[in-house]
Amino acid sequence: MTRKEFLQATAGAVTAYTASPVLNASSAAAERPGPKRGVSFYSYYNDLNVTCTLEDLFAEANDLDTRLYDIGLEVLTGVVEDYPNPSDAWVKKWHDMCAKYHVKPVEFGHWVDSKLYSETEPLNTKESYEQLVQDLRLANRLGFTCARTKLGVIDGQLTPVKNWREFIKMALPVAEKLNVRMLPEIHAPTLLKSKVLDDYVEFIIKEKTTPWFGINVDFGVFQNITSPGRGQPGGQPMKEGTYSKPEDLIPLLPYVHCFHAKFNIMTDDCKCPNIPYDEVIAILKKHNWNGYLLSEYEGEDRSTGGAFAAVRKQHVMLKRLLGEV
Repeated sequence: MTRKEFLQATAGAVTAYTASPVLNASSAAAERPGPKRGVSFYSYYNDLNVTCTLEDLFAEANDLDTRLYDIGLEVLTGVVEDYPNPSDAWVKKWHDMCAKYHVKPVEFGHWVDSKLYSETEPLNTKESYEQLVQDLRLANRLGFTCARTKLGVIDGQLTPVKNWREFIKMALPVAEKLNVRMLPEIHAPTLLKSKVLDDYVEFIIKEKTTPWFGINVDFGVFQNITSPGRGQPGGQPMKEGTYSKPEDLIPLLPYVHCFHAKFNIMTDDCKCPNIPYDEVIAILKKHNWNGYLLSEYEGEDRSTGGAFAAVRKQHVMLKRLLGEV
C-alpha cells in the first residue's frame, strides 16, 4: 500500500491533510481519552540507516495521520545516538522532529540486561537498579512517560530474574520523580492467566506501585491461528491453552499502560486474520481504557521493506475499529 493509497483509504479523516503532510507545531491536536494509535519504530529496524533515516521514519509516522491526537511513538535504545548519553544537540533535534511531525513519545523500549557481564552470574540488585535508572533518566530526557522495561528471564515462560522485585522497588521513587512508568512486556508464550502475571499483579497491589510500575501487553498473546513460516504452515488453528483469550485481559486493564499492537499478517482488505483485534479493541473501548496501541510488525517480509505497507494497512484497520473513520 503506497502513501497515496493509504490516504485514499482513510480519506474521510484526512481530506485536508493530504495537501500538507507536516502540520505546523502550533496546530498540535489535543490528546483525546480512550485507545489511541501509535507505532513502534522497531517495525522498521531492518530499514533504518539502510534505506531510510530516523527523520524519514518520523515522516512515515506522520503519514499514519490523525487530526484527533498526535500519533504515539515507541523506540528502542538503538535509535539513540551515543546511547546512553546523547548530546544536547541530538536531543534538541529529537524534540524538534517530534514537534515537526506531530509525534508523541509514548514508550521507551529498554532492557535490564541481567547477563550483561556473565551468562552464569546475573547482575546483582544494585547493578540492575543503576542500569534501570540510567534508562529512566534518558526516557524522561526524550519526553517519554512509559518505559518498556524488559526484564531478564530464567525460563521459556519468560519468568523474570529472581531479584526483580528488589530493584523495581528501589526504582519506584525515581520513576515517580521522572514521571516514567516501568512496564515489563507480557509476550507469548506467557499467558495472561499464568503465575508470571499473578506475581506481577500481587507485587503491584502489595507495593501500591500504580502507576509507576505496571505492564505492557503484546497482542501476540492473543494469536490463535498460525502464521506462515517458523516451521509450521499458516492458517492452522492453535491449540487452546497456548494463547490468551481477549476476556482474560479485563482484570488486568488497570495495570496496563501500553499495548504492543503486534501483527505479522495483513490482508489486502486491511484485516489481521490471526489475532482477534476486533474483540480486544471492543473490550478496551467498553472499559474506557486510555492509552496507546503501538504497531509492532514482525512479518516474514519485514527484512525486505514490507513493514511500511503492512503498518499502513494495520492503521486503516485500527482507524475503523477505533471509530476514527
